[in-house]
Amino acid sequence: MPTLLQIDFPMPGPWGEEMATAFGDLAGIIGRAPGLRWKIWTENEEEGVGGGVYLFENDKPANAYLEEQTARLEGFGIADIRAKVFHVNEGLTALNAGPI
Repeated sequence: MPTLLQIDFPMPGPWGEEMATAFGDLAGIIGRAPGLRWKIWTENEEEGVGGGVYLFENDKPANAYLEEQTARLEGFGIADIRAKVFHVNEGLTALNAGPI
């Protein structure tokens, strides 16, 4: 069953195109995570929050990635990392053209 992982954390920037340029290499590394189907990068400059929504093949790679990403962020001095794991209802998602 596909697993959706949502992570967000306080971030001072950069935002928008500057973020895309600054984190391009990191995006390549993340893209090679085992079991990852896709990631949507999220940002809220007003609230100073960054993060992402990830779709994994199942729980095992999602939980492994969560551990890895949490350690990476903590290594950058980031605290207050919030994460949620969800199971995807494929039948209903398909009815709404969800990218499964």
